[in-house]
Amino acid sequence: MPLQNGQYIEVVCPLDHPATEQTPWGKAVSKKAQEGGGWLTWVFATEDIAKIEEKFGRNAIEGHRTRPDGSDLKWKQIGVNEITDSRELPFFIQWLTADHPSQDGKAVAAIEKITIADTDHLADSWFKSEILGGLNGASVDFVDPSTNDGEYGIVAVHLTTPAGSVVLD
Repeated sequence: MPLQNGQYIEVVCPLDHPATEQTPWGKAVSKKAQEGGGWLTWVFATEDIAKIEEKFGRNAIEGHRTRPDGSDLKWKQIGVNEITDSRELPFFIQWLTADHPSQDGKAVAAIEKITIADTDHLADSWFKSEILGGLNGASVDFVDPSTNDGEYGIVAVHLTTPAGSVVLD
């Protein structure tokens, strides 16, 4: 679902295919589905992933997928390994193609707030200032994981729409 400010929400599910368990992303999606589903993670786009690679001490990997219209989306990503056990942390992407999911259709909603279960308020992230500074006007509310069945990660995303506020939880 395209959103304003170059953002989007993407629904993913694991494929019933042996390759699903061959990549960190496939493993993370599969694990979340086996747990009953829900919010998996959040992702931040960057124009220069080299700075993030430097902090991680490793190279980003390239990814791609073919869309139903036959066009190919291409990107580099880093940090997927870390989200499997720390869902309150995002991973990072640099688009290699100009076309990406935030441009699919007309964006009429915007992220107003993200609620995250995390006692340390992203303290474990090397990128805390970049994350909070890159929210394009959205805020982050932190709640104690005990209020979320002890689970860490995204609890809800609040959207501003022409018809009013919508909470996706």
